[in-house]
Parts: sequence; structure tokens; C-alpha cells
Amino acid sequence: MARMSQFDSPFLLGFDQIERLLDRVSRSSGDGYPPYNIEKVTERELRITLAVAGFDADTLSITVEDNQLVISGKQPDDSECEYLHRGIAARQFQRTFVLADGIEVSGAELDNGLLNVNLARREPESVIRKIEITHGSSGRRKK
Repeated sequence: MARMSQFDSPFLLGFDQIERLLDRVSRSSGDGYPPYNIEKVTERELRITLAVAGFDADTLSITVEDNQLVISGKQPDDSECEYLHRGIAARQFQRTFVLADGIEVSGAELDNGLLNVNLARREPESVIRKIEITHGSSGRRKK
């Protein structure tokens, strides 16, 4: 059975990438760990803050691939310790954010158990391109 899409309209050419992006967002983890905030710093800057208590810079990883920001953390196994009560989870996580075109990671810092990832929106370039009109039904230039 063929899957129907909102983007099947003949007037929405090239929007299949947006459909794939929406699929990726809907499949991203619904897990609430670690909690995070997203704040607007300026008109062109955003900041993602994750609560990563117990992690240090060596156990955290930030990567960007195909407009997808992936923040992950893995704590080493503490098998030497015998706990009488363990209420602080030592678990790994992976949090994914899909970035719009033109959004870049400008830096990251870890401060008092909070990981701040700074994002900046590039100034869009204005591109005007003249399209040449050719003669003939085949779309080729006549010689």
C-alpha cells in the first residue's frame, strides 16, 4: 500500500526533504532525560541548555551531521562501589535536535552541571539569478 503524503502535490516540488525531516523529528527520542531548555538569546542566537549533572566534558559528545545536532553522554561503569541506596541514575543518553538550514553550532560550555550549546543563524545571502529562455520545443539552444 502506497503511503500518502501532504507533500504529494505537484505544486510542492522538492519538498520531499522536509517530509524526511518531519519523519526524523517524529522518530526522535521521546525520553525526557536529560531535561533541557531552549532559549532565544538574540534575534540570531539560540542556546540549548541540558542538565547533565554527573557528566564531565570527557563523557559528553556533541556532533552535527546533516543538520542534526546530536548530544550524547556516557558515564563509566562504577562497579567498584557498593551502594546501599542508589537514587542518582548513572545512565547514558542521546538527545537529538534537527537544525534548520543556516543554523550553526557556535560553541558549547559545561558549567555547574549545565551544558550550554550555542547556536547562531547565518545571515542569508540574497541570490538573484537570471534564467535564460531558449527557443524550440526541446529546450535546447538552436545553433
